[in-house]
Amino acid sequence: MATSLICRETQSRVSSTLNRDAKQFGKKYMFDSNEETCWNSDQGENQWVALEFPKNVKMSELKVQFQGGFSGRTCRLEGCVSGGEFTALSQFYPEDNNSTHSFPIQEVPAVSRLKIVFEDSSDFFGRIIVYSLEILGEQAS
Repeated sequence: MATSLICRETQSRVSSTLNRDAKQFGKKYMFDSNEETCWNSDQGENQWVALEFPKNVKMSELKVQFQGGFSGRTCRLEGCVSGGEFTALSQFYPEDNNSTHSFPIQEVPAVSRLKIVFEDSSDFFGRIIVYSLEILGEQAS
């Protein structure tokens, strides 16, 4: 059964934070299960979220909730094992609304590092706002 792969030991990084105000718009808010908080990127193309898991994982689903008007239109999922180079795993295309989007991830190798690249944003300035991000799957054996 698939469970959330994001745990206390999972390290996260983001491309930018609006006005460098991590206290109000930081990356931790994507994972706090609070619908009032969010990560808000600064403007620019190719915003991203990177995750490093404590062990190799086999992903089966990605769930993300954007703020409508600030969602990724074309998104790329990249992954690698520790110390390796990121390679493209799949692409997905969220709708521009406030709903939680679910994307099945099929036939991808086990990875220890994951990067979600928002290649294109529905916002004219390229900003991305994520209220929640969840990666489901299981630890690789």
